[in-house]
Amino acid sequence: MKSKKLAAVMAAGMMAATAVPYATGSTAAAADSKYNYAEALQKSMFFYEVQQSGVLPEWNNVPWRADSMVDEDGKDTDKVPGGWYDAGDHYKFTLTNAYSASIMAWGYLEYGDAVKKAGLDELYRNNLKWGLDYVLNCDLGGGKMVGTIGDSDDHVVWCSCEVYLRKHHLKTGDWERPYDTITDSSCLALSAAALAEGYMIFKDENYLKHAKSLFEAADATRSNKDQGQQKNFYPTSSWVDDCMYAACWLYKATEDETYLSKIKSDYIPEFPLENQSTDRKYTWGLCWDDTSQAAAFLYAQITEEPEWIEHVQHHLDYWGPSGYGGKYVDYTKDGLAWLFNWGCLRHATTTAWLAELASDTIFKNDAALSSKYREWAEGQMNYCFGDNALKLSYVLGMGDKNPSAVHHRTASGIHDDHWNELGKASGGAEGWQTEYAHTVYGALIGGPDKDGNYDMDQIGVSDYQYSEIAIDYNAGYTAALCAMIADHGGTPLADFPPEEEPTWPEWEVSAVLNGSGASYTEVKMWAMNHTAWPARVAKDIEVRYYFDITETLEKGLTVDDITVEGKAQQYSAGEQGYATVTGPHLYKGNIYYASIKFEDGRAIQPTGQSEHRDEVQFRVSIPDAIGGNPTTGAWDPSNDPSYAGLDKADNIKSASALNENFSMYVNGAFVWGVEPDGTKSVNGADYNSGKPTTHPVNPEQTEPQQQTTAPEQQQTTAPAQEDGFLYGDADCNGEVDVSDAVLVARFAAGDAVNVTEKGQKNADCDGIAGIDVKDALRIVRFVVGLVSETEMGKKL
Repeated sequence: MKSKKLAAVMAAGMMAATAVPYATGSTAAAADSKYNYAEALQKSMFFYEVQQSGVLPEWNNVPWRADSMVDEDGKDTDKVPGGWYDAGDHYKFTLTNAYSASIMAWGYLEYGDAVKKAGLDELYRNNLKWGLDYVLNCDLGGGKMVGTIGDSDDHVVWCSCEVYLRKHHLKTGDWERPYDTITDSSCLALSAAALAEGYMIFKDENYLKHAKSLFEAADATRSNKDQGQQKNFYPTSSWVDDCMYAACWLYKATEDETYLSKIKSDYIPEFPLENQSTDRKYTWGLCWDDTSQAAAFLYAQITEEPEWIEHVQHHLDYWGPSGYGGKYVDYTKDGLAWLFNWGCLRHATTTAWLAELASDTIFKNDAALSSKYREWAEGQMNYCFGDNALKLSYVLGMGDKNPSAVHHRTASGIHDDHWNELGKASGGAEGWQTEYAHTVYGALIGGPDKDGNYDMDQIGVSDYQYSEIAIDYNAGYTAALCAMIADHGGTPLADFPPEEEPTWPEWEVSAVLNGSGASYTEVKMWAMNHTAWPARVAKDIEVRYYFDITETLEKGLTVDDITVEGKAQQYSAGEQGYATVTGPHLYKGNIYYASIKFEDGRAIQPTGQSEHRDEVQFRVSIPDAIGGNPTTGAWDPSNDPSYAGLDKADNIKSASALNENFSMYVNGAFVWGVEPDGTKSVNGADYNSGKPTTHPVNPEQTEPQQQTTAPEQQQTTAPAQEDGFLYGDADCNGEVDVSDAVLVARFAAGDAVNVTEKGQKNADCDGIAGIDVKDALRIVRFVVGLVSETEMGKKL
């Protein structure tokens, strides 16, 4: 997994380094643009990678994501693997996967050259294909598709996607989520449209084969009755618009006139009308449940018939400040076209996509209309980036000020299923988590209310009509960005995405005294899993309690007189989570430890208030008397290294009970606490997020391994140069170029590549000892001129 992340981050750096700033399609140059639209598109792709379900591809760029919906053998158990999670939850809907992929494909089909020139082609195509392949695999044949994959509990449970399936397993005992099959014509038609577009882009005949059969089934059924669980979340109301939309795309893909004939004979007569009018419907907006305006647009583009071109104009004017025919979209005080409160920015940006495309195609020969619609579209898009009264960027990770509460489970990193205080100033009397673990860069959030207000003190996670993010929200926005790059250019970021280090301890020990006496100490301890970088479980977990037996030896007793034993605990023998308590084991000198080793620590999972911790009670003691002689004075816990703090904590849930005098090891890495000799743990070391300190977990260990170089001791200056030394020249050919960056990235990722000792010295060029992906990125930045020769080898 770490290899995958390193390779992906390197790919992102290479993509940005080879991008060329440019401007086409209008007189505006990239330098004149207020916002970097290539950065926005790059980050929108990041959002779609956050949403990826199943076993992640090697090119996934999200450093804090890992495989999800996999069983304990790492197998994706969903009926159809892959695809995108719909929103801030873990449902997968074929309908929204198809709609989103279709709109994204449309943007690429129209502005693919601009995406390529911006250096984002491979990134865009990878993400698009991920969604298309899921839609393809949901086709079961015979007019049936997998419709929804997910639990009814999904909207009740709040945890990261990487561990959600474990929560499901706790309740059901199985490792496969439920799914349904549907014949809903809207879902089939949207899937057909997306796959027809996919064929046009990737030239995959299988896409076209399924597109044709799905369209035939949708057209034959002409019914929205069989929607399955999808109906509870995305109820489709009409099949006509979706079938017309799909027929347009199939015509574009095949140039088969029968699709146009069917549109004329079957769909146009059924095209929706305005209420109590014979006018074709031009109100509302393009979305997953209403593709009528997209169908009309495509038909106008294909046929160039004046009545349909006028229809497109009517729709865009309806969205403008003056409206059309007495009908209009509301506007906020600061200029946002506001349709309604559920994802208002989704509607504004999707219409901006149509307006951008119309200005470049249907109305390209009408300078006034073209300019009018382009300016309107850019105004709506720029509103999202901060051109609003609040100076608030509604695109996460863009701008200086973003909404504080985001309805997204995995981004939150919540471990105890409690989320109401996320994004708030205080966690209340209980001290609930308010901090998010991650930023979902590039995600377009729901948006403000009708007056343009977005009160971050009031809008919380539960106000999901404003605070949620979703794949369909980003679809039209993404397509519009393709057009805006064509107009204004832009350059993706060379150092994106940033690596994330854990901002809170991922593994912790909390403990209180359970009892004490002249001959014993009894402890109640919690071993806790608060992982979020990524959320994960581990089988191999051990906690150690250290005690000093000096006074015991001075009273004539030996280590054999000391008993370490387990008492009550959360799990029973044979269950995951059951711990074996052993000891005493020698640490060094007169210090020994009790080992609390979990036979299978995967039960400790960040999925709920009882699941994120595992309680074990244990006792360390000596006999009250030996040979009739009392052992008074032979037991004194006050000098025991792990006893410090125990007598001051009376509630194991309190912050005062967190005890760093216990040490915790996960997969052999030292992740929590301080050992008696002062050796400190490394947060996240079990996932290679730092320089890990590894320790054998054999209870018979006599001497611990020494800690590796601590981060604060790492080298920050360049080593002395020697003959033939050249920073960045990993292949030792006397030149520094992109091939060196690729070689370093592969070496850091653990690939089997040959880098000589001299090459490794050259490769270590970021001013921090050790070779990792940051060295590769430093080389990229040097090659493209963002780092000078004198800056190579220095910590910037």
